[in-house]
Amino acid sequence: MQWLLIGFVACTGVLNTIQAGSNTTLNKVLGAPFWAASVVFTVALTATVTAGFVSGQRLSGDTLGQVPWWGWIGGLFGALYIIAMMMTANKVGAAVFMAVTVTAAIVTSLTMDHFGLMGFEVRRAGIGRLMGAVAMICGLGLIARY
Repeated sequence: MQWLLIGFVACTGVLNTIQAGSNTTLNKVLGAPFWAASVVFTVALTATVTAGFVSGQRLSGDTLGQVPWWGWIGGLFGALYIIAMMMTANKVGAAVFMAVTVTAAIVTSLTMDHFGLMGFEVRRAGIGRLMGAVAMICGLGLIARY
């Protein structure tokens, strides 16, 4: 079962990179990154609301008050990511954009796991994980240089 989950996550990684091209094209044609981001989020909202209804999922008003503060800021961070993508990916290239964002995400994720931040279970950053992060940073340097 875990391999299916990992496969699904890998597919979303591919789609995330394709999204960079799609979103920068939208921004190029519209010439307005904030409006282009609004289109992206309107499509995303429509898709997720539709999927929620089709799947039969329902929200309970009682549970909304139980969400910690950091549970509400993901949308803001997603918007910042999309706007950064639209304003920079075409200028630095897909490989550099993705290398920078993935490497930054890995380093942040290791920190969050190590300290159990934002509800994650503690998973210590041992030597193997730290060496992996260093390898990512070195890979980023190679991708950005050449």
